[in-house]
Amino acid sequence: MPINPDAVGSKGDPIDHSWDSKDAILYALGVGAGTEELAFTTENTMNTPQRVLPTMAVVLGAGSFGAFAKIGTFNPAMLVHGEQAIELYGEIPVEGTVTTTSEITGIYDKGKGAVVVVESVSVDKASGQPLFKNTMSAFIRGEGGWGGDRGPSGPKNVPPDREPDHVVTYQTRDDQALLYRLSGDRNPLHSDPAFAKLGGFDRPILHGLCTYGFTGRALLHSLCDSDPARFTSMEGRFSSPVYPGEALTVKMWVDGNECVFQTCGDDGRVVLDSGRFTFAGA
Repeated sequence: MPINPDAVGSKGDPIDHSWDSKDAILYALGVGAGTEELAFTTENTMNTPQRVLPTMAVVLGAGSFGAFAKIGTFNPAMLVHGEQAIELYGEIPVEGTVTTTSEITGIYDKGKGAVVVVESVSVDKASGQPLFKNTMSAFIRGEGGWGGDRGPSGPKNVPPDREPDHVVTYQTRDDQALLYRLSGDRNPLHSDPAFAKLGGFDRPILHGLCTYGFTGRALLHSLCDSDPARFTSMEGRFSSPVYPGEALTVKMWVDGNECVFQTCGDDGRVVLDSGRFTFAGA
């Protein structure tokens, strides 16, 4: 059967996810951190305790597909990750276990497809305290047209008409997707050239959430003095695929403790749009 618009409010079964120091290091390497970010890429630097990149929340809280099971059947090949937001309630520990519960919070009719919005809240299993929340939207081609609410539309988080306050460029590796996929997303679109060609790409593309992680690093180091405890929320819309080996340029427009940002690829096209970031003061 097609997707069920009445599934809004449905929740997935709780999912536990555990991680340790090695997982945190592997994630950091997967989103481009290296020898200049040893607090995130090693556990044995003198006088520098290991810390976790805040955007690892997207990996640790990956419980949205528990709720997706409640919306009915659809062709997974028609699903495109549209937007991703994270909200952190404290610094992510180097090791632990979270229990994540997901809920369908919106299903919108876009005519040629449907947009499904899922919120996933992750709590520390030992203390019961919330650690972070993920909100993701997915566009499913071919599942619209039932005459439902079209949902929010129009531009948001538009940069002001001036030069950005900060610009950071990071170079991705040719094998970046092969490294990032070790954090959990083994979709062959990011590793198998033949599969990528079936999807209409010349070669495997980079995970959108890898681009998200590169962007989060730029925001963390530029606006939080590299302190994960000051990183409170980040949201953005995936607007164009990225190929491994491209340089990613993050442009930031700051207003108080908020920032509007865009991430651009090699040719200047915007690949992560409608970005908004909030951070705590020093």
